[in-house]
Amino acid sequence: MKRSTRGRWACFGVAVSMLVLPRLGEAALGGTAASVAADRAALAAVHRATTTRSAYTVQEFRSDSSTVREYVSVSGVVFAVAWNGRTHPDLTTLLGSYSGEYQAALRQTARPRGLRRQQVQSDGVVVEKWGHMRNLQGRAYAPALIPTGVTIDEIK
Repeated sequence: MKRSTRGRWACFGVAVSMLVLPRLGEAALGGTAASVAADRAALAAVHRATTTRSAYTVQEFRSDSSTVREYVSVSGVVFAVAWNGRTHPDLTTLLGSYSGEYQAALRQTARPRGLRRQQVQSDGVVVEKWGHMRNLQGRAYAPALIPTGVTIDEIK
């Protein structure tokens, strides 16, 4: 392949990435219900179930390594995400715009040796991870987005 052709393909790849990658974060925490499919595709997962409650709907999908549940309020906003499986899913995808805030809070959080449960909390997001090998679990939620009448214990 000629050098100029490779350069064109590289520019094309960068342009496509700029268009596609922002869409992947939209379905994440704080995103809309209409874009939950983007998370499913980003995690290479398949739809497993939809459960409707009075104040929210749970969209569940499964990949080879984990099961992810996205909690969507009646107003159509993803207010929480929970997971379980052999590995933790890519939190950058699931946290979306909250990912940077989570990373900053994670750097400030000391983790004692041997602790199997970790909670990282910032002003806008709470991320909890726990479990042991091949049975890892966690949840992330934006306290300001949780609908009235919904408790944190419902996010499983």
